[in-house]
Amino acid sequence: MVGVGYVIRRVNWLSEHSDASLMRVVVNVFTPCLIADTILGNPVFARLDNVLLPPLMGFATTAAGFGIGWLTRRWPRSKAGVGGERTYALTVGLCNYGYIPIPLAQVLFSAGTMGVLFVQNIGVELAMWLLGLALVSGRSWREGSKYLLNPPVLAIVGTLLLNALIPRALIPAAILGGAHLLGQCSIPLGLVLIGATIADVLPELREHQGLRLVGVACLIRLVVMPVVILSIASVLPLSMELKQVMLLHAAMPSAVFPIVMARHFGGDAGTALRIVLGTSIASLVTMPLWLKAGLLWLGMQHGLLG
Repeated sequence: MVGVGYVIRRVNWLSEHSDASLMRVVVNVFTPCLIADTILGNPVFARLDNVLLPPLMGFATTAAGFGIGWLTRRWPRSKAGVGGERTYALTVGLCNYGYIPIPLAQVLFSAGTMGVLFVQNIGVELAMWLLGLALVSGRSWREGSKYLLNPPVLAIVGTLLLNALIPRALIPAAILGGAHLLGQCSIPLGLVLIGATIADVLPELREHQGLRLVGVACLIRLVVMPVVILSIASVLPLSMELKQVMLLHAAMPSAVFPIVMARHFGGDAGTALRIVLGTSIASLVTMPLWLKAGLLWLGMQHGLLG
């Protein structure tokens, strides 16, 4: 799907002028519908710990990633200066928390795990905007607070409240069916737009010689961070669904969104792109290994669907 996005951008079937409106539809309509379809009536949220702990874990593990990224920011010896170092710390610290783990949760685990994944992503969003934006831009953490009330976060909070107040059976079937169909558009279209963005910023790679950068980023994102996250998950008394979500986050490459943040908030987009592409390609090997090892580590080797 990412490859399709890349190709249709290169042949100009999808213009840059279309990106903003398409992304607004994905973020403001399709993703909230996917969230509603997943969370409404989900029995895992009868447990209060599946409501309160996931955002805390999402924030804590993302903040730990930013901290490790900041401590190791000089290891790649970036030629992009301070902007490159800040972008490195942001990008290695933020895992892909949407477009890869969501379809994996659908295939590997239950609807309960996918619902907890969305709730955990509230904490990731908090860390990204409060800490990550300050990290890449050098501005106050208060600058990012205005980005927190976005439609996906509001959809998560709103559907959790609906869960507590209204049984799913009382919601009209037409609304639930429409939300389901619209929600299924979210991931494919989002991946296509990622491919188009990669086509836009790929020429910037020529400005950097980044093999060391990619190597260090892969070490931190795909080796150190999985150990940190799985260690936390193994020692805390968390629900099975939350442990599965933390396993998914542990196995992930870097998120794509730091490319956008670097372009708009004074970072270095080339650095972000190298890390995202490098960790994503390497994760084709490391991701299944960490998923298997993590299931054994957390004592959930029988937790897969089927």
